[in-house]
Order: sequence, then structure tokens, then C-alpha cells
Amino acid sequence: MNVFDDGEVTAETLSRAGAQLAAESARFAARGWMPGTAGNLSVTVGRDPLRLAVTASGLDKGELTAADIVIVDADGVGVIGEGGSEQRPSAEAGLHARIAALTGAGAVIHVHALAAVTAGHHWPDGVVLRDLEMLKGIGHSAHDETVTIPVIANGQDMAVLGDAFEALYVRPADGANDVPALIVADHGIYAWGRDLRQARWHLELTEALLQIALARR
Repeated sequence: MNVFDDGEVTAETLSRAGAQLAAESARFAARGWMPGTAGNLSVTVGRDPLRLAVTASGLDKGELTAADIVIVDADGVGVIGEGGSEQRPSAEAGLHARIAALTGAGAVIHVHALAAVTAGHHWPDGVVLRDLEMLKGIGHSAHDETVTIPVIANGQDMAVLGDAFEALYVRPADGANDVPALIVADHGIYAWGRDLRQARWHLELTEALLQIALARR
């Protein structure tokens, strides 16, 4: 469980969440995955009702501070008076919220990593992976299992993208092919986990797997 969503949302909780989001943003900016103001990250800070702390829009992702977060609701709309800044949330906050609601994720990361963007272009119906050791890092077998990273078409309406994701999402109870990542074709990748650290691992592992898939073409 994400440490931020199991109790009362306090100023201290939000400050800690903001500091972690800023640190992770700087990490990905340094890798070239969040150039300029591109990309966004979130942590779930409340479940009932759903609340996310999301990195503020329009800021250099390598220079964020702990205060550069916005609290959003289940639709990705900024919530005034519940902490965080009054800056504008990313337009993509709505997809963060949909992912958190559907998967139970404690953190969601969205970056513009090259392999993910390229793979989504080449395989718009999903990226099929098999017999790769790193599949174990995203919850699957290294051998004799076919895993598909879902791909959806790009668009500016997060409700539409959320519906497309929900149509493809395989819940763990429904089958074995659930994966903690989503590619938005010609745009970028979303990855999630119980907290920011696990979400980062899922992102890095998926990007590495996609690099291998592209090299094998």
C-alpha cells in the first residue's frame, strides 16, 4: 500500500509526497525521459474520495520543489482547499486518476521514453513479449508465457483515453496477463505500482524490455 493513502492527509504528508515527486521527476529529467515541462507523476493520497497529488503543469521537471504539487479528484480536476499548490494540474491528471482507481496503484509515472514511443508506433495493437528474463520484474514468468504491453491511440480527451485503457485492462483476478504499464502511441508511457519506487522499477524494466523488442525487429 502507498504510505500516503492509509490515513489522514496532512500538510506533512503532502510535503513528503511533494518531495518524493520532485526527486523522481529530477531522476527522469536527467535520463531525458521528461524533457522540459513534459511528463508528470502522481501519488495517491486518499481513497474515499480518491485524491492524488500530481506534479504541477508547465514547470521544468528537473527543477520541481516539494511545493509544486496539485491535489486532484477522480476526474483529474484540481481540488481547492485540500493542500498542495493552486497551480494548474496537468491535463493528463485525469488518466492518472483513472489508472489509480482501476488498478489500486499508489503511484503513477508518465514519461516520454524513446523506446515506448517507438514501440507504440510499430505495434499499435500491443507489444508482445516472451521469454525475457526481465519479465519477472513486472510480475510474469521469464519463460513460456506471452505478455502484452497494451497500447492505446493518443488523444487530448483523458476520459476517452481512460475508457480505452479500461477496455484493455486485465485485472489480476481476471487473468495472468495484467501488466503495470500502458503505452499511449506516439506519445509516451504510463507505469504504476504500490508506491513511487515500485512504479519506477516497473517503468525502467518495461522500457528496457521495449528496447529489446525493438532491437529484435
